[in-house]
Amino acid sequence: MPKRSFLVSLLTLVMPMLLAPPAMAEHLPPPQGKVILTVSGDIEYTNVGDEAQFDYDMLMSMSPYALKTSTPWTEGSSLFEGPLGREVMAAVGARGDMMRIKALNNFVADVPLSDFYDYDVILALKRDGVPMEVRDFGPIFVLYPFDDHPQQLLNETIRFRSVWQVASIHVYE
Repeated sequence: MPKRSFLVSLLTLVMPMLLAPPAMAEHLPPPQGKVILTVSGDIEYTNVGDEAQFDYDMLMSMSPYALKTSTPWTEGSSLFEGPLGREVMAAVGARGDMMRIKALNNFVADVPLSDFYDYDVILALKRDGVPMEVRDFGPIFVLYPFDDHPQQLLNETIRFRSVWQVASIHVYE
């Protein structure tokens, strides 16, 4: 019986570790390509120092979402693709209530994290199947589903939050 008791004790210690979901950090490897997005601030999971850095392939591998919508800045509807904002925030373990989204030209918008959960906001990387260039809102465009919720989203506040040429997101309270 002492052998059985030892095995039961060992299993009691080991089973929770075996059944526990893997740590998110294991799913956030360092970028292999050019970094196009840096997430910092009140986040739990990082991959380079105290930041979470993403290259294009890392972002596109995060359950890419397709959104067909028109925007106040483009002609007609386009098919935009990229990860849902909430998926990126989950990947970094965002704990704050707000995000400071900064563009390559230093434009900054403060955006409630709840926007990413209330709407299918994507970090658009492609438009009509083509990666977005800096001159065409890229490499990342915070894009709201304007056509799905025109009453709530077609206003100056949301237009201001729809940052293009995104370089970084800082999560804070």
